[in-house]
Amino acid sequence: LNKRKKTRKLRGHVSHGHGRIGKHRKHPGGRGNAGGQHHHRINWDKYHPGYFGKVGMRHFHLTKQKYWSPIINLDKVWSLVSDQTRETYKDQKGMAPVIDCVRAGYYKVLGKGNLPKQPVIVKAKFFSSEAQRKIRAVGGACVLVA
Repeated sequence: LNKRKKTRKLRGHVSHGHGRIGKHRKHPGGRGNAGGQHHHRINWDKYHPGYFGKVGMRHFHLTKQKYWSPIINLDKVWSLVSDQTRETYKDQKGMAPVIDCVRAGYYKVLGKGNLPKQPVIVKAKFFSSEAQRKIRAVGGACVLVA
């Protein structure tokens, strides 16, 4: 490997590898992202489409707490209570355990997975329609909590 810098080889060559005609000037195309809508337009349109302009509506003073809604799927709902609870209610007719998702930190119940064929009362702020259908199918109930 050549440990020396290219500069050493170029000593004595007048334009130092940058050509006599074009010349090595400071910032011939402008600094940084200059000319994105002018002389560098082709590059920006080709490789960065959609970089310029606006999209959507403005939302002044956007705070995220309004949209904060942790989710849990039906296949994980039973993990919020102990197996002992589930066994206790398994053979009792007309009784069902209450699973409070909000207390466990989940606001919305979604319908992925299957529930065991055992009635259960699920409390949450939001339910997807699929989750509601599956909970009712096993004889359970969906309770909305503020």
